[in-house]
Amino acid sequence: MTDAMTRPHRLHDHGAEREKALADGIMEVACELRLVDVIDFLTYVRTENHPNLGDLVNSSAELHFREGTLCYGWSAQADMKWSGSPAITLDMEFRNLSVTAFFKLVLETQHAGVDLHYIAFDAPSVDPKRNTHRLVDAIRDARLTGGGERHAG
Repeated sequence: MTDAMTRPHRLHDHGAEREKALADGIMEVACELRLVDVIDFLTYVRTENHPNLGDLVNSSAELHFREGTLCYGWSAQADMKWSGSPAITLDMEFRNLSVTAFFKLVLETQHAGVDLHYIAFDAPSVDPKRNTHRLVDAIRDARLTGGGERHAG
């Protein structure tokens, strides 16, 4: 899992670079989601209230991403221990410009992280760095400007 602020990256670790690109790209969404009362998250996760979880994600994503590009994956976990801080894990999906990524977004008290599970590129390049650049470009293209419009590309 990538905590965008602290994970060291190994040379040629394309998975880590892609996790960091996702983490950096959705940072504002994660911050918005961390404003939700943790009790609400725990209740929705424990009662498997996926429509409400989807609404929370969509409400946060629509402020920063074009509709349908960043979505809740209809699976979540809650980790609540007597001795520690809560952690909410949301399965997420990103789709844009022929790039599809499935990942977990982990929301904790002081930070959030991304755990990339699968990424697919339509007509992938044989160069992994080129594919990573495609992911970065797809995230940039999916983002909204301050006025709710697409970034010029």
